[in-house]
Amino acid sequence: MKQNPKRYTITAALPYTNGPIHIGHLAGVYVPSDIYSRYLRLCGRDVLFVCGSDEHGVAISMKAKKEGVSPQEIIDKYDGIIRKSFVDFGISFDNYSRTSSKIHHDTASEFFKKLYDNGNFIEQVTEQLYDTKANQFLADRFVIGTCPKCGHEEAYGDQCEKCGSTLNPTDLINPKSTITGEIPVMKSTKHWFLPLDRYDDFLREWILIGHKSDWKPNVYGQVKSWIDGGLEPRAVTRDLDWGIDVPVEGAEGKKLYVWFDAPIGYISATKEWALREGKEWEPYWKNEDTKLVHFIGKDNIVFHCIIFPAMLKAEGSYILPDNVPANEFLNLEGNKLSTSKNWAVWLHEYLEDFPYQQDVLRYALTSNAPETKDNDFTWKDFQARNNNELVAIFGNFVNRVVVLTNKYYEGIVPNPNSFSEVDNATLTELKAYPAVISSSVERYRFREALGELMNVARLGNKYLADEEPWKVIKDNPERVPTQMYVALQITAALSSLCEPFLPFTAAKLSRILKIESKIDWETVSETSELITAGHQIGEAELLFAKIEDEEIQKQMDKLEATKVANIAENKIVESQKETIQYEDFAKIDLRVGTILEAEKMPKANKLLILKIDTGIDVRTIVSGIAESFSPEEIIGKRVTVLVNLAPRNLRGVESQGMILMTTNAEGKLVFVNPGVDGVANGETIN
Repeated sequence: MKQNPKRYTITAALPYTNGPIHIGHLAGVYVPSDIYSRYLRLCGRDVLFVCGSDEHGVAISMKAKKEGVSPQEIIDKYDGIIRKSFVDFGISFDNYSRTSSKIHHDTASEFFKKLYDNGNFIEQVTEQLYDTKANQFLADRFVIGTCPKCGHEEAYGDQCEKCGSTLNPTDLINPKSTITGEIPVMKSTKHWFLPLDRYDDFLREWILIGHKSDWKPNVYGQVKSWIDGGLEPRAVTRDLDWGIDVPVEGAEGKKLYVWFDAPIGYISATKEWALREGKEWEPYWKNEDTKLVHFIGKDNIVFHCIIFPAMLKAEGSYILPDNVPANEFLNLEGNKLSTSKNWAVWLHEYLEDFPYQQDVLRYALTSNAPETKDNDFTWKDFQARNNNELVAIFGNFVNRVVVLTNKYYEGIVPNPNSFSEVDNATLTELKAYPAVISSSVERYRFREALGELMNVARLGNKYLADEEPWKVIKDNPERVPTQMYVALQITAALSSLCEPFLPFTAAKLSRILKIESKIDWETVSETSELITAGHQIGEAELLFAKIEDEEIQKQMDKLEATKVANIAENKIVESQKETIQYEDFAKIDLRVGTILEAEKMPKANKLLILKIDTGIDVRTIVSGIAESFSPEEIIGKRVTVLVNLAPRNLRGVESQGMILMTTNAEGKLVFVNPGVDGVANGETIN
């Protein structure tokens, strides 16, 4: 770990432009990286925070094929959505670039060419999966099959999304083309490989020894497992029609592997920023006084901790990452987030449904961040954290202070009189918080840091509750100026301390307090006067609004609609049965009937015993619907009855027919009900 670096290069994983940003991306990468970058800037550090759209690879081609458009149309569409979402959400990138840009193509090509010229690649002809119907090789996500590590039957050719294992297409068991559904054949093709095994000693010394104590256990453990399992050469080229051309002779029709060119996107984004700002880019990537930190999700650990460092080591002039604080996954309402299944809370849609409430989502995602294990986002928890914490603790304290200051002193910070022991103890405790929060942030424990921030608001609430200035003003008015002065110092401190976590709230609170320049954390820790006596503050405004049940129900209904749509889309329609003659159909006697009685079959969880008026008689029918309906709710139900089915004995009860049922789009059992008023029992259905 670098001590007191001169500058910081912070990278956030490049999002694929095959869909918008969702809360899983935010919780795993973009909120923690933004907190860290904002914190460092508040501390006066030289910070470069870069990201950009990842616009190559199979995921883009697949999306383009699915929507019937060109890859360029896909990347332009989603880059626009993602870029605007980040701006509206307040992610403070110094530069957000694109891997389709000329500066990136040039940078990635130059990087490959240098490694190629230095003999850092192995050229091999290997057998790869090929789809004869589509007439193309099946790279990465163009092939799906069973994961050899965990047995998941829908693993992709580059990665298993269930266990997180990094794979090659030829590793899959029972592979199948995602383009045509065909079983692929093996076909020879030439590619260039990065011989990772050459870097075994370097990686062991750098990671397993050098970063054993300061890297997160989930990151260190996954990397150690990969290294201990034996490193093998990794292909850095692909047979694709979309991406960066391999810049050597004899590589026609081949592109750079997206996981070779994507991390180079951090470098090209830095170059782009430097050109725009008139600065030098190299100190941020080639100076040992720079601390490089990658923020990623756990599915990208191998690429950022083994493959990219091996690339940097092979190139020879770049620094290596100081830390890679990867998070685990965030689930949604108990199920894994999925772009393809639309099971997500999309950032651009959230910003439409909850305008001006960016910080509520930042707070909910940080306080429930999957830092050490997978966590679950629920709308009810989101509502509770807003209403019970942001509104009731943070917002309530600030509102009371501002209201009372305006009520008692016309909004002017009063001159304090003598300080009591409680006053001094409170101000001393306040000054300790910057160091406490900093310690957590420096160790990438953002959830812990946010908890300490809320403790500052709790400190303020406790002070007001114990001191009760609204009561003291009646009997001892000379005491109240000091009480309000202390409370205002806590409020001013919150405007600074909350900025990395709740930037929109920090700006609003500074506006209410009429603080024109940011208060740095060093000032908070060193002085007891953050807002001076005689300073004029503004009128009270609510920092946070209560979120009502109706708003949450709207989001739950949206997810339920998605679930229903997925069931309907994935439902397998049974093939047509064997052809019959009209005479066979004519033998079926379907009648309209009414359920008169219903009771559960003893010792049978699935069966109900029904008494049904068929119009020609009242008969007993045993039906396997007890898990979907209670006896009480179906009495009086109009049903369709097959009356001439041969009787059958079920658990000692003779069943004299069958009622017609089916499942709806939600997968629920429903009656095939004639539902026509005025149709009497016994009427035939032709």
